[in-house]
Amino acid sequence: MARPDPDPGPGFAARPVSRTPSGLFPSGPPTRPTYREPHPVTGGGVAAGGGAAAGWLLLFGLLGTDVASYAWWTVVAGLLAWLTALVLVRFGDRGVATGVAIVTAGGWSIAAAVVAVRWATGGDWPLW
Repeated sequence: MARPDPDPGPGFAARPVSRTPSGLFPSGPPTRPTYREPHPVTGGGVAAGGGAAAGWLLLFGLLGTDVASYAWWTVVAGLLAWLTALVLVRFGDRGVATGVAIVTAGGWSIAAAVVAVRWATGGDWPLW
């Protein structure tokens, strides 16, 4: 890098060379307003919603005494959990709602697998 002349002469003041900013560090306020998410999705919120939904499904699943009642209790608990997730998406924390929805879908998948295995091994549809 070339050094500027230490003594440019009488009457000259050293002034910095102006450069066009790259945009990495903006030199002024943004030209348009910046909108921020009022309830951003965080990993902690997703984990909290997932844990709450897992506990909820476990409590309802323990009410079942056989495969049919376990499956129906899981369906009811999942519907209530998804209604809660819809309310949370609209008025609350979207991260918690995401965790609830993901774990509820997983719980329904487990219940469907249990019903399918029972159907395959027993030869009779266990839900009616």
